[in-house]
Amino acid sequence: MPPLPLPLPLDNAPGPLRPALPAPTPTAGPHLHACPTLPATAPARRLLRRALVLLPLLLIGVWAAFDWRTVYDSARLLGAADPRWMLGALFFTCLTWLSAACVRQGALPERLPAGLLIASQFAAGAANHALPASLGAHAVTLRFLRGRGIPLTRATASLALYSLVRPIAKTAVLLGFVVASPELLRLGELVPDGRTLAMVTGGASLGLVTTVVLVTTVPPLRRPVQAVVRTAVTDVRLLHTRPARVLALWGGAAAAPVLQASVIWCVGAALGLSLGWAEVTFAFLAASTAVGSVPAPGGIGPVDAALVLTLVGAYGAPMDVAAAAVIGYRVLTVWLPLLPGALVLSVLVQRKVL
Repeated sequence: MPPLPLPLPLDNAPGPLRPALPAPTPTAGPHLHACPTLPATAPARRLLRRALVLLPLLLIGVWAAFDWRTVYDSARLLGAADPRWMLGALFFTCLTWLSAACVRQGALPERLPAGLLIASQFAAGAANHALPASLGAHAVTLRFLRGRGIPLTRATASLALYSLVRPIAKTAVLLGFVVASPELLRLGELVPDGRTLAMVTGGASLGLVTTVVLVTTVPPLRRPVQAVVRTAVTDVRLLHTRPARVLALWGGAAAAPVLQASVIWCVGAALGLSLGWAEVTFAFLAASTAVGSVPAPGGIGPVDAALVLTLVGAYGAPMDVAAAAVIGYRVLTVWLPLLPGALVLSVLVQRKVL
């Protein structure tokens, strides 16, 4: 029997018997360009970053356009003020940013770089005057903490602790002034009546009850809030075992309103206001405590009106001098640092610190 012919190899098989091999995958060469998906979004990210850099400057321009009369009157007023007292007011203004940085560091167990922290609070001051209820400052600080690698729950808990400690410390300082100098308590008719107090208490209670109901009944809100509360309780216990953190947290919070009042006193002295430091400080503490919860950008408006009313009605200051002192205080704490603060904010955003 003749031997059977051996089968041909597959790659040498004739036409119909040769299997179809898959086409080779092209490799990127000088004439073949891949189309990646992630780099395609880089121009959009760069455009968004440039918009964020220019946004603070745009807000300043809009604000100045709508409030140019205040800018003009304040500049004319401060031109005739005593420059030595104005330098003292500028010194206390710079200390307010340092006190804010101390409170931020005291509310967090992790150590933050001091230079970047102070720069972020200087930039946060510019953002704080664009949004009410300190939302601008909190947003800048949250971005800064997240950029430092702080977890979201811990960063949010530190913001909550910061917001809680400052009014408590301010109230404690106010009570300390009342105990140390009872003669300062000359508010008289400026104290709100029972109806006003009932309305304020009812509004605050309604807001608190609404928040509690939303947190307890809406699961998407309950879970993150519970995580933040647990983190905050843990951090508070840890922070209060460290004397340096306790001093930074409570000392910085107590010093902040005193430094702001010192700015007003220096500006008033530069304009001829014949009130002592204790009287001006107590007037500021009382006015900011009474209307500090009104959601105005940076407290501008309600606090100013209440402060002028307190200086005039309780301590007999001339209306024009008291109003001029408050305007000068706002120029130093808002308008003067607004442009450099916005520039610092833009630089921090551009360098991806925020």
